[in-house]
Amino acid sequence: MNEIKLSVEDKNIETVLTILENLKEGLITKIESNSPLKKRTPHYKPTVNKIIKEEESGTNDRSGKYSSAAAYKQRLKNTKVATK
Repeated sequence: MNEIKLSVEDKNIETVLTILENLKEGLITKIESNSPLKKRTPHYKPTVNKIIKEEESGTNDRSGKYSSAAAYKQRLKNTKVATK
């Protein structure tokens, strides 16, 4: 098995380790460091733990939040007709 050695400044070690850990699974078998490895917790925590399906997003979203320009204009026409 081949080995690659990297020399990284202390201020950049966390970034380099994060990049290496996020590479394609199975690409790297073992990561060692002479500095203590710290597991960082992500800053982003999703508020909704739900997978958004393709039918529910983009132009298929009927809530109007992400509709296309044509769908938005059509919805405006429909509301004007309904209010008359």
